[in-house]
Amino acid sequence: MTFAPLDRQSVSDQVFGRLRDAVLGGRYAAGEALPSERELATSFGVNRHAIREALRRLQQLGLVRVSQGGATRVQDWRATAGLDLAMALTQAGDVLPVPTLARDMMEMRAGIGADAARLCALRATPSARTAVTEAVEAYAAAVPDLAAMGAADLTVWRRIIEGSGNIAYLLAYNSLTAGDLAVGHVPPHLRAAELLDVAAHRRLAALIADGDATGAEAAARTLLAPPVASVRKAGHR
Repeated sequence: MTFAPLDRQSVSDQVFGRLRDAVLGGRYAAGEALPSERELATSFGVNRHAIREALRRLQQLGLVRVSQGGATRVQDWRATAGLDLAMALTQAGDVLPVPTLARDMMEMRAGIGADAARLCALRATPSARTAVTEAVEAYAAAVPDLAAMGAADLTVWRRIIEGSGNIAYLLAYNSLTAGDLAVGHVPPHLRAAELLDVAAHRRLAALIADGDATGAEAAARTLLAPPVASVRKAGHR
């Protein structure tokens, strides 16, 4: 297989992007070896340093395994990649070759959100509970601007997850929202039922403030369910 030579701007980025797309597009099967650095450098018309940098980035995303002095082999990204792969693709204007990605991300958001609300009600400090309430009121003040409400809603959920004390949830939330991965690529009208339900947001904040873990979990699950259903209905099954 050969690749068309590249222009000289952002050479390593271009090599990375083309090899990434070749791996994700199935041009190389899991376990298959990529061409050698020398062959890739010749094919792309670049130096080997650019090739090494691109391969390093591919390895960081879990797409290949680079063996010192040996072949660089493609990995099964479904078994080795993390959310950073989806983030990198989204920020580049691309998407994973998975038609259900939008649905899957919204389902993950709903699952994390519900449990984080439960933990926040159990663990949050008084100041963290106040921060949730204040974030909800800032979100409510943005009505009826869906875009502004959506941005404020991100802060609401960040405060809830921070209050949960679960660092893994917080890191996952950072991944889900970086580059607008989970929310920005879902049209606002598909989240309208969630974003416009000010009463449900206030009810959730009140349950967290009262330390009602069971009630907070149920309220969060109910609040986050409509966008999942909307995404499914829109065809992202």
